[in-house]
Formats: sequence, C-alpha cells, structure tokens
Amino acid sequence: MDRFNTLVRRIPTAAIYILCAVPAPWLFYLGVTGGLGAEPIKALERELGEIALQLVVAGLAITPLRRYVGLNLLKFRRALGLMAFAYVALHLAVWLILDVQIVAQIWADIIKRPYVTIGMVAFLLMIPLAATSNNYSVRKLGRKWRQLHKLTYVVAILGAIHFIWLSKGFQLEPLIYLSVILGLLMLRIRPQRRKQAA
Repeated sequence: MDRFNTLVRRIPTAAIYILCAVPAPWLFYLGVTGGLGAEPIKALERELGEIALQLVVAGLAITPLRRYVGLNLLKFRRALGLMAFAYVALHLAVWLILDVQIVAQIWADIIKRPYVTIGMVAFLLMIPLAATSNNYSVRKLGRKWRQLHKLTYVVAILGAIHFIWLSKGFQLEPLIYLSVILGLLMLRIRPQRRKQAA
C-alpha cells in the first residue's frame, strides 16, 4: 500500500479535474445528436445529477479508505468536491434553462415539489462549501472550517433522497446510493465513539 500511496502522490490534482470534467461535454454531445433517447433534456439532467452524487460519494469514501485500508487519496478530496458542485450546477442549469424555462414555474416547482425543494436546499448548502474550498479559507476559518464542511454529510443524504423521490416508481439504484452514503458516514465515526455509543 505504501508503494501505491507513493504512486498516488505523483498524480497531479489537475488530472482529477480533467478526468471528472470529460463526461459533461460528452453528455451534451449525446444530447444534441440524439444519443440520450427520446427525452434528451430529462436524460441529461439525470446523468449530470447522478455524476454529481457519485463524486460526493467518492469524496465521502476518502477518509474510510485511509483509516481502514491505508489508501491515502486525501489530496484529491477538494477536487472531487468542487467537481461535484460543478455537476450539480450544470444539473440545475439544464433544469432551469432547457427544461422549465418559465421563471414563475421554477418557483412553483421549488415550493410544490418536495424532490425539487430538497435538491435546491442541497445546492444552496454546497455554495459555502465550494466558496471555502481554498487554502485561504482553511487558514482564516481555522477549526470552524472543519465544522462548516461537515455540511457535506447533509448534502450527501439530501442528494440521495432527491434522487429517490425523483425516480418514478420503485427503483433499487437510488436506494443503493443512500445505503452506501449512510454506510460511509457510519465508517467515519471513530471506533472509540462507537464503543461509547454501544
């Protein structure tokens, strides 16, 4: 594992940004050329949102991987978080600009549809996380920075619930995302705390 961690340290963080960014233009291309089926806008929304959720899950997995497996991917956590925010922003932009289009209808959907409300709350919670994902904010906020970024846990759960409610009928995939997220959050609890809770 030490050799693998040494190899990981040699990978530039920019490579993660590039790798994570590749699906977005490809999905837009598929949408324009008919590769996303009969409802390309809905499909594009879903794909962008799901990638965002996958990136959030990947970010949550970093601490458990380091703690229980010894795999240190900590240097990539910021990149994963920022790219997750970018995909959520794209997901929202497609919904606003290409899907709903009418301003009054946007507000009505936020108020009346719970899955839209939860998705919007998750996005709003991500804004301060993205805004403070820099070294200056870490130094300026000190311990408060760590407390603020625990909002990631709330965002992850809300994102999974948004996906569950958005899906029509019973679908296993959104439930798997929620289960994985809850499992990763449980793994982040230190063993001493788990013993005390027991």
